[in-house]
Amino acid sequence: MTVPAVEVSRLTVRFGDFTAVDRVTFAVSRGEVFGFLGANGAGKTTTIRVLCGLLVPASGSARVAGLTFADGGRAIKTKVGYMSQRFTLYDDLTVQENLDFAAGLRKIEPGEARRRTRELLDFIGFGHPSDALARDLPGGLKQELALAVSILHDPEVLFLDEPTAGVAPAGRARFWELIRRLTGSGKTVIVTTHHMDEAERCDRIALMRAGRLIALDSPSGLKRQAFPGPLFELDCGPTGRQAFLDSWRGRPGILSAAPYGMRFHVAAESEQAFRAVALPEGAAARRIEPSLEDVFLKLVEGQDR
Repeated sequence: MTVPAVEVSRLTVRFGDFTAVDRVTFAVSRGEVFGFLGANGAGKTTTIRVLCGLLVPASGSARVAGLTFADGGRAIKTKVGYMSQRFTLYDDLTVQENLDFAAGLRKIEPGEARRRTRELLDFIGFGHPSDALARDLPGGLKQELALAVSILHDPEVLFLDEPTAGVAPAGRARFWELIRRLTGSGKTVIVTTHHMDEAERCDRIALMRAGRLIALDSPSGLKRQAFPGPLFELDCGPTGRQAFLDSWRGRPGILSAAPYGMRFHVAAESEQAFRAVALPEGAAARRIEPSLEDVFLKLVEGQDR
């Protein structure tokens, strides 16, 4: 049986009296794109920091790339790469100087560093001069360069913490093409994102709320789990919203009704249950497939509401 790239068992992290991660358990297969979804403060980044060897948990265990934290995480740090949402390279250094500096920190032999640099600049399709200052690069290209730096030492597991925050849609799409190429070469990628279109690209998603893991499945599996019955989009117009809210509360067979822009997304046990609700005059309804945004609104934000 193949050993998972990451194994976490009952991981708990506390800061004083505050529990940031509460008995979280999951495993990530090698070559998988594993996503973390959750509101700010849900515990995603804290979990990643533990797995990178940057935080010591209060209890529980973790194994990354087949290694434990018995030596304080020193061995694990050679097997993982990390990239945050903020551009962490030096704006006043050139592209080449940033790469050289990162190679020095990783104690990569100069000849190997030159080979890896050429290989990675080709991998991201970098077409700018290597003596260009980092601050002069477009936002999407900056993140691609940061990705190259994070894998300069050829890690087995790559942690990406909201890597495309602030990047234009075209740049985000290109960045995810690079992620898929990495997993295609055997790397494992664990990523957090607030972009639901990006989350759809993950093989599996861990959904976190208030430090706890509340759901774990593929994108399609999460949708089935959150919406076992049909989902409808309802347009009541500007005057019918309150009338609809008054009509569905307590109605048998209606599971939830979440505002979605100027419309509602209504989850029902069956189509018959939905059709039995008296809709406001002029309202229009159609059956739709749930999105990950619907899942997020129901399982995470819906609990708070």
